Amino acid sequence: MKPLITRAQPVHTRLKSCRICADRFAQTRTAHRPNPVAWFAPGARILIASQAPGLRVHEANTPFWDRSGDRLRAWMGVDEPTFYDRSRIAIVPMAFCFPGYDAKGSDLPPPKICAETWRADVLAGLPDIRLTLLIGAYAQNWHLGGRESVTARVQNWRDHAPAVFPLPHPSWRNTAWLKKNPWFDAELLPVLRARIAEVLAE
Repeated sequence: MKPLITRAQPVHTRLKSCRICADRFAQTRTAHRPNPVAWFAPGARILIASQAPGLRVHEANTPFWDRSGDRLRAWMGVDEPTFYDRSRIAIVPMAFCFPGYDAKGSDLPPPKICAETWRADVLAGLPDIRLTLLIGAYAQNWHLGGRESVTARVQNWRDHAPAVFPLPHPSWRNTAWLKKNPWFDAELLPVLRARIAEVLAE
């Protein structure tokens, strides 16, 4: 018999057992099962609020275990051991499971029910966060409100720094965006890396 999951158990344990989207995922092109990728621990000082795991992350059970992770770590100026130290960096996406692909093979959006069910509990267990990276529109809309474009929010990063940095998604599909916006690499990233180093040294 499957053990009963109750609120008396740690949120990480309860989250890993979540199956509220099982029927939804079964109807996607990938017809996959839920696999919440929970990567956080008490004491973390940096929060990466991202979108949702991709297929490679779903299979590896490790967040940003792909080329976008390589780019994100380069943006942050951290190595893999630091990035994957849950007690230092918490990775809390808007949906903890891979949402699947639609009939055309495009990524489906993160189901809203995931954030509505889990986000408050997870963030309540991370009281030491000093710096939040908001990656992409879904995370930015949730944390900042409104419906500005990602470009507008990232351009106005100084309005939120040093506690919050809105960022584009580090997907390699955004290479053209980065070429069109050289200020991101020249102005934002040096400040971001310095802030990350400062927070990790605290």
